[in-house]
Amino acid sequence: MAGDVGDSTDAGGAVEQTLTKLRALDARPAPAVAAAPRTLADLYRDHRMRMVRLAVLLVDDPNTAEDVVQEAFAGLHRHWSGLRDEEAAIGYLRAAVVNGSRSVLRRRRTARDYVPPHQVNARSAESLAMLTAEHQAVVDALATLPPRQREVLVLRYYGGLSEAEIAEATGITRGTVKSTASRALDAVGRVMNPGAGR
Repeated sequence: MAGDVGDSTDAGGAVEQTLTKLRALDARPAPAVAAAPRTLADLYRDHRMRMVRLAVLLVDDPNTAEDVVQEAFAGLHRHWSGLRDEEAAIGYLRAAVVNGSRSVLRRRRTARDYVPPHQVNARSAESLAMLTAEHQAVVDALATLPPRQREVLVLRYYGGLSEAEIAEATGITRGTVKSTASRALDAVGRVMNPGAGR
C-alpha cells in the first residue's frame, strides 16, 4: 500500500509541475484597469487564447478547440446582458468550454462506433518542443483518462482553479471533485509507472 501512495504522490507532482508550467507559458499580464466597463471584445482579446489552450487540453485537437471556444463566446454574447461582472463572464466561458468539450468527446465516442480509429497527435510542434520527456509523458498520460478525470486535473493544475470553482465549471460537487482528482492522479501514476508497486 505504501507504494501506491508514493506512486500517486509522484504522479500528482508530475501532473502539477507539467500543467503549472503550461499555465505559466500561457500567462499574460493583467489588463490595465479601464475606467469604462469592459466589453465583450476586451474579454475576447484577453481570454480567447487561454480558453483555446484549455479546450486543447480537453479535446486534444486545436481546430476543434477553436470551434468550442468560438461557440462559448457566441453563448457569452447571447447572455451578456444577464452577467453581473467580468468574473461571472469568465466563469461562464470556462463552463461553456468544458461543456462544449464534453459534447465533442461524446460525438467522437459515437463516431468511433462506426469509423475505425486513427492516431492523431494534436499538440503543436511548438508546445511539444517546450516540454521535457517527463512533461510529455504526463500530457500523454492525461490523454488516457476518462473525460471527467481529465477535466478535473486540467482545471486544477492548468486552470489553477479551486475545488469550488471546478465544481461550478463541471457541474459536480466538491466531494466529487476531490475523489475524481484522487482517482485521476492514481490512474496517471499507473500509466506513467506500469507495474510499480503492484
